[in-house]
Amino acid sequence: MILPIEVNLNSSEPIYHQIKHQLRDLIVSGQLPAGTSLPSIRALAQSLSCSVITTRRAYQDLEYEGLIYTRQGRGTFVAEVKTDQSKKYKQEVIEQALNEAIQTAIRLHYPKEELQALFQKLCTEIFPSE
Repeated sequence: MILPIEVNLNSSEPIYHQIKHQLRDLIVSGQLPAGTSLPSIRALAQSLSCSVITTRRAYQDLEYEGLIYTRQGRGTFVAEVKTDQSKKYKQEVIEQALNEAIQTAIRLHYPKEELQALFQKLCTEIFPSE
């Protein structure tokens, strides 16, 4: 299985973080349903042109979070994600992104009212039928 994961070698974020966050997004969003077999650590490392240690660390972190599990001799699989766990994660990611946008607006001295109007405009454009 080839996962839609891309690593940015120019990013200040460590590669294992990039892998972990993208895998977590795929799992929590339901794009990788429970029971899905994941590539081996070696296969993923090879497909992303990174070290086995890097992919192992990403898998270990996700296993610690309860998002994946490993069965000796069988492989690594996506775990069942509870609805409340998924909702909490999604909210945290969105809050972090919005917080970064707000901090950027503050640094640029962008008025609060204009930021709110811009947010509303973008929401209307992206979600036109709602």
